[in-house]
Amino acid sequence: MHVFLNGQILPEERATVPVTDRGFLYGDGLFETVLVANGKPFRWPQHLQRLRKGAAFLGIGLKASDAELSAALAELLRLDAFTEAIARITLTRGPGPRGYSPKGADHPTLVIACHPLPGVSAAGALPRWKLITASFRVAAGDPLSNLKTSNKLLNVLARAEAEARGADEALLLNTDGHIVEAASANVFWIDHGTVCTPPLDEGALEGVTRGLVLEICRGLGLPTDFRRVPPAALNAADAVFLTLSTLGLIEIVELDGQSVSRSDLVRRLAESFRLQILVEC
Repeated sequence: MHVFLNGQILPEERATVPVTDRGFLYGDGLFETVLVANGKPFRWPQHLQRLRKGAAFLGIGLKASDAELSAALAELLRLDAFTEAIARITLTRGPGPRGYSPKGADHPTLVIACHPLPGVSAAGALPRWKLITASFRVAAGDPLSNLKTSNKLLNVLARAEAEARGADEALLLNTDGHIVEAASANVFWIDHGTVCTPPLDEGALEGVTRGLVLEICRGLGLPTDFRRVPPAALNAADAVFLTLSTLGLIEIVELDGQSVSRSDLVRRLAESFRLQILVEC
């Protein structure tokens, strides 16, 4: 496979960064994961907007224009003959002197790489996962939690905990005990026909797929609500689902060993999501 690295497209084995890169040393960077369908990146403008917003917050310069990033991705897809894939953009502060201070790190590292799209059990099948509540907590009010930074150690440990307990994913709570998100996804639940999700200020990432699901709900005339709730709310819900760019909607069938109710509304939302991909790509 090929990789775009700082303006050049190289074979993957030749695409290397120095050991002084702050992304490697401190997780000092950002990333975006983008679904590619029919050879086109889905919700590309929204992903680029979030990347630029995060770069501005962290003070990392992103000199490449949207057109240049689009052209680089298109060339990678052409070279590796990908029509269905996952594209990852990584932006770090780049190499710099030893220490936490970013002074002297003036040449950001920009990487774009594509990977095969994860398979699903059957065409059009809605993935079904088991969820556990992680023992790790998100700091309530942490402004970095709203950014897709490269420092995801808490998420890594939460996912490892889930896998060790025989689950597919981990539910993250904040230090106030409220539901925030999953280790790699946003969380939704349905309460008497209302589609609910935590507000962003609880510590959730402003997911691109999360935003699209809220758009779909508005289009279908479905009520939505942003709620600060403990995990017990999910046990009482009509259904629980996750959203992420790589798989779209995922139905939760179990939480902490207890069965979770299911609703046809989740399938309806998933079908609308897939239709939106066809419309845009």
